[in-house]
Amino acid sequence: MILEDFMNASPVNFFAVETIKKCLTEAGYKEWKAGEPCPEVKSGDKLFSTKNGSAIFAFHMGRKTLAEGGMRIISAHSDSPCFRVKPNAEIKCEGGLVKLNTELYGGAIMSTWMDRPLSLAGRVVLAGECMTEPVVRLLRINRPILTIPNLAIHFNRQVNDGVALSKQKDMLPVLTTVSGERGEVNGSILKTLVAEELGVKAEDILDFDLYLYDTTPAGRVGLHGELIQSGRLDDLSMAHAGMEALLADGETPEVTKCLAIFDNEETGSQTKQGAGSPFFASLVQRLVARQSETCASHFEDFAMCVERSFMVSADNAHAWHPNYSEKYDPTNHPVMGGGPVIKYNASQKYLSDAVGASVFMQACKKAGAPYQTFVNHSDVAGGSTLGNILSSSFPVKGVDMGNPIWGMHSVRETASMQDHENCIKVFTAFYE
Repeated sequence: MILEDFMNASPVNFFAVETIKKCLTEAGYKEWKAGEPCPEVKSGDKLFSTKNGSAIFAFHMGRKTLAEGGMRIISAHSDSPCFRVKPNAEIKCEGGLVKLNTELYGGAIMSTWMDRPLSLAGRVVLAGECMTEPVVRLLRINRPILTIPNLAIHFNRQVNDGVALSKQKDMLPVLTTVSGERGEVNGSILKTLVAEELGVKAEDILDFDLYLYDTTPAGRVGLHGELIQSGRLDDLSMAHAGMEALLADGETPEVTKCLAIFDNEETGSQTKQGAGSPFFASLVQRLVARQSETCASHFEDFAMCVERSFMVSADNAHAWHPNYSEKYDPTNHPVMGGGPVIKYNASQKYLSDAVGASVFMQACKKAGAPYQTFVNHSDVAGGSTLGNILSSSFPVKGVDMGNPIWGMHSVRETASMQDHENCIKVFTAFYE
């Protein structure tokens, strides 16, 4: 699947995981439901497991056992900054217009969401036969039904001088067409709309996790179409690169290959499906136990697996911006098209050290791809990512890296297609 198609198929985290799940299934991977016993595993087996419908973990078992060879892991995350719809969301206004009450998810550049064709995507929960196992349906409204209108400059003369935006006042989306004749269930236009889209009874809808997304599809820009613009490149482009590398060679590997796509990185990873959860370590422990000769030995085998594993934590990096060169470190500022980026931080916000970086450098050399380095300008605070958070429960050697992009956390980000192609090559070489 090409990157543009993957991005267009993945408006929110749930759809990203569903898309990956479909690709894995087509490639012969079998689903292991985490609530069921771990299956017997042998070399060459391909399996995956999901958590919350928004995180997914795939394993292609190697000829060496996990204790003997560890794993080669590529990790990324499925979530991106956006706006989540609150319960009881409708706010009725004059002229028959309705606003939706939302809250900010993650650190979005809020102004970029204004005056854009927006819609809704996420999951809807319906009543099922068992109270603790409700029915979950994915929902994507493919047409633009919402917009967050800007205030005219005539009423806001300072807008080009920088205006602080209120998440509660300025960023509420408006339903573009609301008819007084439209049917409503218990006064809820939104629930009526969701029921119609899914073809279900409105009274069967218990709750939902719905998010705004920009309906503008991914597309190429640049004189030669060398750049891609899309929402959610951070971090779905890395998830896509990892998936493509995992599926590049169907032959049984020497060492187990693993793709780990977590959720909620943008809000700190401290959820059951995030990198701060013990879920991933638990999955690996269960796989190790299946390969261990005795119950007592699997604790030792798991420890050996961790020590012999290596992780590439893939989360995008900041490309040098020609209009803001003063924001970047003078000697470590990656450029568009210059190759994947190794990220360093003296305060250990990134997993990278000399050992981990050298492993990634060798993978780049093997793939025939260039690499770059990123360090924050010492007067500019940077962010963090998956690597160190995951290593608190799975203390693995590794490196933090990503491709350079512009406009990180904008509703539309920009990346180099050459960097993406090189990243897939490097990930493939790493797995080999």
